[in-house]
Formats: sequence, C-alpha cells, structure tokens
Amino acid sequence: MKLWGARFESDENNIAEGFNASISFDKRFWKVDIEGSIAHAKMLSARAIIPSNICDKIVEGLYGIKSDLASGVLEIDPKAEDTHMFVEQVLTERIGDAGKYLHTARSRNDQVALDLRLWQREAIDEITDLLKTLVTAIADKAEENSNTVMPGYTHLQPAQPVTFAHHVLAYAQAFLRDIDRLTDCRKRTCVSPIGSCALAGTTYFTDRFYEAELLGLPAVCENSMDGVSDRDFALEFCFCLSVIMTHLSRFCEEIILWSGVAYGFLTLDDAWCTGSSIMPQKKNPDIAELCRGKTGRVYGDLTALLTVMKGLPMAYNKDMQEDKEAIFDAADTAIACLTAFTPMFSTAKVNADNMRKAAADGFINATDCADYLVGKGLPFRDAYHVTGELVKHCVKTGKRLEDLSLDEYKTFSSAFDKDVFEAIKLDTCVSKRRSYGGPAPEAVAVQIKNLRDKLNGVTRPSC
Repeated sequence: MKLWGARFESDENNIAEGFNASISFDKRFWKVDIEGSIAHAKMLSARAIIPSNICDKIVEGLYGIKSDLASGVLEIDPKAEDTHMFVEQVLTERIGDAGKYLHTARSRNDQVALDLRLWQREAIDEITDLLKTLVTAIADKAEENSNTVMPGYTHLQPAQPVTFAHHVLAYAQAFLRDIDRLTDCRKRTCVSPIGSCALAGTTYFTDRFYEAELLGLPAVCENSMDGVSDRDFALEFCFCLSVIMTHLSRFCEEIILWSGVAYGFLTLDDAWCTGSSIMPQKKNPDIAELCRGKTGRVYGDLTALLTVMKGLPMAYNKDMQEDKEAIFDAADTAIACLTAFTPMFSTAKVNADNMRKAAADGFINATDCADYLVGKGLPFRDAYHVTGELVKHCVKTGKRLEDLSLDEYKTFSSAFDKDVFEAIKLDTCVSKRRSYGGPAPEAVAVQIKNLRDKLNGVTRPSC
C-alpha cells in the first residue's frame, strides 16, 4: 500500500501509477531531500513534538542512507513514486517505527518546494562559478590583445576601428550582469517553504525559523499557500539561464564567423572542432554551433514552465510536477555549454595580422577624418559632408583614405594638412579613443582592472 493510500479501497492502476511517478527525474533530489529531513527532525525534537531519542535514530538513519547513496551501496528504486517516499520507506525499513515520525508537521507539497529551492541554490552556485571562470578567461585573452586592432561592426558592416580586447570585453560585461542576476535570484531562492505543509500550515507548535536556519536559509515564506505554490524563483532562474544562453549564443555566432575562411580572425584548436565525413578539408566549429543551438532549448524550458504555471489556482496542483524537468534541463544545458565554451575560447589563436588587414578596408577611419576637420575649426556636419565626399571619391578611384595625396585632400577642403595622414592611421584612431569604456589600450586596461576587481568582489550571500 502507498504511504498515502489508507483511504483507498483498491490499488492504483498500473498506468496511473507510472504516469504519476516522478522518481525518474526527481531522484537527483536525494541529497537535498535528506538534508531537509535531518533539519526537520531536529526541529521537531527541539520543539518536543517528537522525543529526542526518536530524533537521534532518524538523523542517524538519514545520514546512513545519504552515505550509502553517495557510495553506491544503496541505489534509488526506480519503482518508487518519488524521492521523498523512497527515502522515508528506506528509513522506516532500517530504523523501524521511529521512521514513521519523520513526516510529522510536513507534507510532500512543502517538502518538494524546499528540495527544489535547495537544489536550485547549488545549481546557481555552480553556474556562477562557471561564469566567473569564463569572465576570467575573457580578461586574460583581452590582456594579451589590447593592441590587436580589428574592425568594429554595426549592421555587420565595418564601422570604426577597435581592438580584439575591447570587443570581447563587451561579452565579459554581459556575463558579469548574468552573475549579478543569479546572485539576486539566489536571494529569492533562499526562502524556506517548509512548515507550510499541504497549504494551511499545521496545528503543531513548530519553529519554521529554526528549521530554515539549520538549512542556511535566511528567510521563510510569509504565507503557507504561497509557500507550496510559488515557483517564481524557478521561473526567475530559468529566465537568468535564458539570458546567459543569449549572451553565449551571440558570442558563439561571432566565433563561428571569425573562425571561418572569410574572416580568418581566429583559429580554433583542433581539440574543439570536428571534421566532415565526406569533405576532408573541413574543420567545423561544432562546439560553438551546439551552444548556439542549445539556446533555443533553454528558451523552450522557460516557455514550458511559464505555461505550466499560467493558469493554476492556489495552492499546490500536480501540474507543478512538470516544473522539475524544465529546470533540470535548462540548468544542465547551461552548465554543459559553459563548461565546453570556456576552454574552446581560451585555446583559440588570435590572428592579429588578418584582423589588421580587415581593419584597413572599409574606410573605418572616416569618422576620425571628420574629427580631424572639426579639430581644424569646421562644424561637425560640414566635416561629415566633406569626408563623405572623400569616401565617394575613393570608392570611384579604388583607393583608401590613406592612399590619397595631400593635393587630393585639399581639393575637398583647404583645412587638410600633412598631419591628416597621422590622424587617420589605425593605431592613432584606436589610441585616441581614450574615453571611459573605449578601445584605447589605456581604456581597455582600466576595463580589465575593473573586471577583475568586480570578480574578486563577487561574494555569495550568507545563505
């Protein structure tokens, strides 16, 4: 008989039993479920709801189950309904009737909500660490390439000269924001629902704050119905993962472009590429492509979870069993992508010569030419018009701005002098962009320092 089956006159239909079961995916809760049960037993004992000797047996039994599951001596029974029932059944088998006291003042409704929060806290910490590793790798690569000039793009068209360091540091800032979002999400994750029971709390004189303290949770939910039915923290986590994957996907898109023959900006290490079964020359950036593709999978998990929650009345409904697979998959996918992406990026070779050659084309120093004229006293709009005419002339004659003679320049404006050639050099164009956050090496050095300082200052909340 099921632990919940006392009022039923017949056993559950086999099809219904399999359909109801969640053990195939919530088995990963076993560690946090046991930790939650240990805290619950200690709280029950502290409030004299169960005798201290019963508590001691329960705690000892739970630690034994935890150790045996960790070592592989004990395996989770796939026929069990869920992790909670499995742990309680094994506990009762091992310590006898004392195990039957564990579920006092607790429901699976608040138990699973607690397990999900405890599991999510660990997942947030793991993903945060992976992001910090990635940001560090970006900072390292940027430091090596603060003078590597490349074209900056808008609309995928050459726009202005930047450096490779400046370009990739833009992604570092995005990933820093992801760390901030996860840190903030963690605060709302670390709220204890335990003690809400099924939905209406309990008649026992429990201490929810003490139990939360034992679990390292600084707060408890204020309403028992909200405690069992809230999944905002899971939605927020899945959203954070979706944004992370957005940033990762954009970065992957550029790496795919840069590593192609048309650009040749990067050479990916062979260890992070694959070949073709028919074309022997191929070297495919599959890791980057998979990360880009898996982004849609995480988006799907967020959409699935939002859809599950959109029409649910208070309080707990079995629909919410569908939350776990979406959250697990989103977290697993993000972890896998970050784990593979960072070493792929770190081991990539930057082809500085190809970047500089690309920067020499496309008139990306045109803005600097206009700024030069402004420095000679022309209003910016007049300087802009003169430079546009110069570019049109170059397009017609097949020249670059650097190829024009001073006499040619003077036909467009008498303000031009021989110092224009220094002003439109790529290195000059970059070095003069010293504004805060700009691509000049000295500005990039500040960005890298600030980045490392922020990383060192990223600390986890006390929970």
